[in-house]
Amino acid sequence: MSDRLFIDECLSSTLVAVAKKRGVSADFCQHIGKGGWSDWRIVSFSIDNDYVVVTNNRRHFLREYAKATLHNGLIVIVPNVVAREQIRLLEVALDEMQRLGGDLINKLVEVLGDGSVHTREWTRESHDPRHLSDPSWR
Repeated sequence: MSDRLFIDECLSSTLVAVAKKRGVSADFCQHIGKGGWSDWRIVSFSIDNDYVVVTNNRRHFLREYAKATLHNGLIVIVPNVVAREQIRLLEVALDEMQRLGGDLINKLVEVLGDGSVHTREWTRESHDPRHLSDPSWR
């Protein structure tokens, strides 16, 4: 179980402060020398270093996490929005993380622009490949 977040460079670095204010450890990719890394390298690094990745790069990360047998979790802020909205949506994701007792092992948490949150298992053995290109949030 990890409550340590890796904020991807496609999101605002201000999300680190939002997480830390809630008592959740967080690092911004560029601040720890991981800026410009490919998605597969980020996934490997995150798994090896007990991070939950927070990204807006939905399709690429879903593909990479679908290859994993075990991971710490993936949070996707689905819409591409400005920093203020990213903050609001991360707060929703952090609420979900708290509701789950911090346990995001093998889970995908997707937060939509309307604030709805959708959590499902996402691993090599447990994912719906159709959700990549034709997402269904129920």
